[in-house]
Amino acid sequence: MRARLITFIVAGFLIGALAGAAILLVTAPRGGQPVQSSGTALVGGPFSLVGADGKTVTDADFRGRYMLVFFGFTHCPDICPAELQVIAQTLDKLGDKGTKVVPVFITLDPERDTPEAMADYVKSFGPNFVGLTGSPEAIAAAAKAYRVAFAKVETKESAGDYGVDHSALVYLMDPEGKYVTHFSYGTGADELAEKLNKIL
Repeated sequence: MRARLITFIVAGFLIGALAGAAILLVTAPRGGQPVQSSGTALVGGPFSLVGADGKTVTDADFRGRYMLVFFGFTHCPDICPAELQVIAQTLDKLGDKGTKVVPVFITLDPERDTPEAMADYVKSFGPNFVGLTGSPEAIAAAAKAYRVAFAKVETKESAGDYGVDHSALVYLMDPEGKYVTHFSYGTGADELAEKLNKIL
């Protein structure tokens, strides 16, 4: 289990590295002319999920505000609650600037994470946290858009029980819903707040 978890964390770092590389400005000669390639990383995009009240929530509902997007599941024993706590501490450190950011937690376990379960879970981290679920197909589409790798794995503790191995990156999206940057698992609240303070 731990080996698989490490594999997914490493996958998260690789995904992050690829996303970062995609936004670099690259200039190379071709046919005597400089070729310039630039653009944003192909991370994020439209999604249609379900909020705490059972109503549809789309990416467009967050326009005008930054989003800190993290994928996980409520039965996650360590990584998810730890990362959400870091996000909560970061927003506290940002003070008034923190109100510009909406922390969005998207489940990778829609089978167990109902709208009610998500609402109960995210309120432990702060009143401004948004928990989203949806159909397995909608969740898979959102995860694919954000380049999130995940897999359901059976656990040995009890028959029929399972966990979800997943990559663990926090994505910052701008007020227009476009990718800005990402933060790797293990980034502390002080460092995260410092970086966000320069962007907001």
